[in-house]
Amino acid sequence: MWFQWGEQRDYIDTTWSCGYLLASSFVFLNLLGQLTGCVLVLSRNFVQYACFGLFGIIALQTVAYSILWDLKFLMRNLALGGGLLLLLAESRSEGRSMFAGVPTMRESSPKQYMQLGGRVLLVLMFMTLLHLDASFFSIVQNIVGTALMILVAIGFKTKLAALTLVIWLFAVNVYVNAFWTIPAYKPMHDFLKYDFFQTMSVIGGLLLVVALGPGGVSMDEKKKEW
Repeated sequence: MWFQWGEQRDYIDTTWSCGYLLASSFVFLNLLGQLTGCVLVLSRNFVQYACFGLFGIIALQTVAYSILWDLKFLMRNLALGGGLLLLLAESRSEGRSMFAGVPTMRESSPKQYMQLGGRVLLVLMFMTLLHLDASFFSIVQNIVGTALMILVAIGFKTKLAALTLVIWLFAVNVYVNAFWTIPAYKPMHDFLKYDFFQTMSVIGGLLLVVALGPGGVSMDEKKKEW
């Protein structure tokens, strides 16, 4: 956004006819909000407030860039929200841990449902990768991808399924969104760059699933009771 300040401002001004000042203010707020939220998350300071701020930025972008009417981009933005939900759940568990090394009897319900919501929303990213053609590779990819998505969503063999999706999504991302192979002056360069880094964010959310597990509302957790 910093290096394309003019293009971002002109797009907002043209789309919403809001004028130079308001368009510039929106781009500045967007940039500042993302930078502040990310710095707070990475430094582990005020993580919950940072997550809520980033939720607001995602919602703002969804409306401002007309993502609401593009199903593919909307599903990807929702997947980003899923990653933030998982991060918020992780930060809650840190904040509630009063005694290191002492196990608790059960997790708080809000955290469990945040993890469930995060898992389900992350799955939406993979729905945008499904292809409705009859080639052998596409059929295999759709079957395997759908099976892994279901496993993550219901929380069965969650860590293994999430790790497999991380590897698969990373490989697909490098192959499909190779923006570095497109000259910078072509519009496709920007689209691919946007998709590449958004997909990397979702991979980060899946790595949280691998690290933290599916949470209480999952088949993996219910198996412990059986």
